[in-house]
Amino acid sequence: MTTDVTIIGAGLGGLTLARVLHLHGIPATVYEAEPSPAARSQGGMLDIHDYNGQPALEAAGLTDAFRHLILEGRQAIRVLDRDGSVLFDRADDGTGGRPEVQRGELRQILLDSLPSGTVRWGHKAGGVRALGGGRHEVTFADGTTVATSLLVGADGAWSRVRPLLSDATPEYIGRSFVETYLFDGDTRHPATAKAVGGGSLFALAPGKGIQAHRERGDTLHTYVALTEPQDWFAAIDFTDAAAAAARIAREFEGWAPELTALITDSDTAPVLRPLYALPAGHRWDRVPGVTLLGDAAHLSAPNGEGANLAMLDGAELGKALAAHPGDVEAALAEYEQAMFPRGAEAAAEGTRLHEFLFGDNAPHALVTAFLEDPQEP
Repeated sequence: MTTDVTIIGAGLGGLTLARVLHLHGIPATVYEAEPSPAARSQGGMLDIHDYNGQPALEAAGLTDAFRHLILEGRQAIRVLDRDGSVLFDRADDGTGGRPEVQRGELRQILLDSLPSGTVRWGHKAGGVRALGGGRHEVTFADGTTVATSLLVGADGAWSRVRPLLSDATPEYIGRSFVETYLFDGDTRHPATAKAVGGGSLFALAPGKGIQAHRERGDTLHTYVALTEPQDWFAAIDFTDAAAAAARIAREFEGWAPELTALITDSDTAPVLRPLYALPAGHRWDRVPGVTLLGDAAHLSAPNGEGANLAMLDGAELGKALAAHPGDVEAALAEYEQAMFPRGAEAAAEGTRLHEFLFGDNAPHALVTAFLEDPQEP
């Protein structure tokens, strides 16, 4: 008997699952809260790793399409001291295993690979409940419902599906990012563009940092990191863009002006991005007819693995369902057995990376890590 799969969330993980299921002839419907694919910006650059994200795209039959998205040269990395002096500089020679693409473009090739109507836009999940016998019902914000024999929560940090499996909730990790953009960097901000270089920039000090990336079209996309409690950020009026940028920049007083310009000269209002994580090693007992993938399952401090893991989760779950026709529980048990340790390992790596980036020995700990292992971070 064919099982119809209901996926909550049209992020990279949910779409990868839907695509792999489609390739194996298994029907799936994805319900997404956003009203359309263009409803919001899909974020910046992603480095797609040769040990998780790329195998997931191969399972989805999208390797060639993915390769056409790669922005050459973006694997270059620079580490600067606060005065702008270069501590580490690695060019992109084309041999690295983490080519860079725009998240929105990657999402679009996944969307384009699915049959029309697979994604139901404007369906924000409000609540879920068990119906018995491994079936579940999802109620959407507009009052409509859907019942399913297999429910997959691919709905991120604040998953509505997770409570069916776990009482865990994300907790603030004590650090936030503030997101800014500079457009046409080479012509409008040449000194800053030169400092960023061709790929990623890390300008770091204990507890704080300016991390920037060169995107398509000479866009410089920055995440400013500050290790402060949430009350500290709450005292900043982010509705006043100029005042908010000035307040964040004060934390980098005395830093090189080509670095602080990534904050003060932003072409967009600064956006606060608090960082949350689920408990380390988060897992649950097998519950019939439901599972999670991506951040819904193993949200951790950002370390470049989140999108890659979500896609691998989706691909591995899809393959497990195809390998166990008519036995959903065997498929879910197989998937979760591999997914739990995979997520725990990535979370541990994230904690380790944040110590390199923002610990007492920043930025030198990161430089040492790069020198010892060219694949860091």
